[in-house]
Amino acid sequence: MILASLRPLARALSLACLLSPGIATLARGQRPAVTPTCCEAAVFAAGLRIAERYRVAAIPERRFTHADYWRAIDPSVRSTAFRTETVGESILGRAIRSVSFGTGPTRILLWSQMHGDESTASMALADIFRFLAEAPNDPLRERLRTSLTLTFIPMLNPDGAEVFQRENAVGIDVNRDARRQVTPEARALKKVHDAFRPQFGFNLHDQNARTRVGRRGVQSAIALLAPAYDSALSYNEVRSRARLVAATLATLFAHEIPGRVAKYDDAFNPRAFGDLMQQWGTSTVLIESGALPDDPQKQRLRALNVAAILGVLDAIATRSFEAAAPAVYDSLPFNQGGAFDVLVMGGQLVLPGKSPMLMDFAINYDDAVARQRGRVRDAGDLSDAMAIDTVNAAGLFLHPSPASLSTTPNGPMLRLGNVAEFELRRGPAATSALVRRVGTGTPDR
Repeated sequence: MILASLRPLARALSLACLLSPGIATLARGQRPAVTPTCCEAAVFAAGLRIAERYRVAAIPERRFTHADYWRAIDPSVRSTAFRTETVGESILGRAIRSVSFGTGPTRILLWSQMHGDESTASMALADIFRFLAEAPNDPLRERLRTSLTLTFIPMLNPDGAEVFQRENAVGIDVNRDARRQVTPEARALKKVHDAFRPQFGFNLHDQNARTRVGRRGVQSAIALLAPAYDSALSYNEVRSRARLVAATLATLFAHEIPGRVAKYDDAFNPRAFGDLMQQWGTSTVLIESGALPDDPQKQRLRALNVAAILGVLDAIATRSFEAAAPAVYDSLPFNQGGAFDVLVMGGQLVLPGKSPMLMDFAINYDDAVARQRGRVRDAGDLSDAMAIDTVNAAGLFLHPSPASLSTTPNGPMLRLGNVAEFELRRGPAATSALVRRVGTGTPDR
């Protein structure tokens, strides 16, 4: 009888998801009795349409300066819908600004690019600002405006962003300065937190492109974490709420990138902002954007961030996140590092004047996201090594280019750290049939 009574509601929710230009929810104050899979898929699809329609074209790449960024978002944040404030100043005198939207009772703080070379979420926030500025009649936008008060710090470390480095101008990792707060960037974030007193927080980052979903999994596109607030990894009300939010995000992402969502290392770090935010009473979730194939400027990940952030904000606005299953988050495989970018396995290395020899090669790129400037990082028997991609060279011969070899008085050497440029050929002769090229500037997938 109960199941029969839920069927009309499930049909209504499914239809609403298919028809709504925003994100379908129940009326405010109600709890969702059912969350159909088609509804979750429609939520994310709607977010991706928003990401495409409101993409800020002035930010086409993942590397940009403080001035570039604020110039790009200025047309949006000048809207009367927003409130902007200078909340601090970097070591080199660049303004740290916040952007606020909405008048609702639930307060949410989102901060990005506290690591200067982690810019995916900053790009996504630019697109979200444009949506909030230019779509006043959109139902989703109105739900967020009336249910939430949002404060964003879209670029916390402008000095690091200027030179695209992780640390600030004196080499400090701002995300490891939550305890001492010796940097002006950390003090700015803490000042905003203490004045705003958010119930929810989103710590927005990028992670290493060589990270995998579990030991044998594929490249991790997204990692999530409801950070611990103590060394026992306990769950109080604050962290439990964050876990439900993370489970909501995991469900949303899974519709577009199944198998590419992981859990970030949950060891307690008493110097980190996410962990201490939980202690300070803010249910905080870490979102780490990794990498995806054929996404060198992380524009697809940018759009995924837009869709997921809007989706989870709506879930908080309607309180539908409370119906999420903690097991969805708990069951995520942990991030696993230590992978090479490419393994070339089972080929025969050909050096001028030498007999071919069986050799595996590991290649890492100087830019692992864009897969540019590959270098030889290991060689020999690499049967137990892991990589984002593996090239099966069994029965083939590896001919290194001159750029890959070091010249010595006694003949050429292949040294670790050299440029990785190889031709895979059918035979040891340089004139034998070419199968493919591997290395710098070539597709290795």
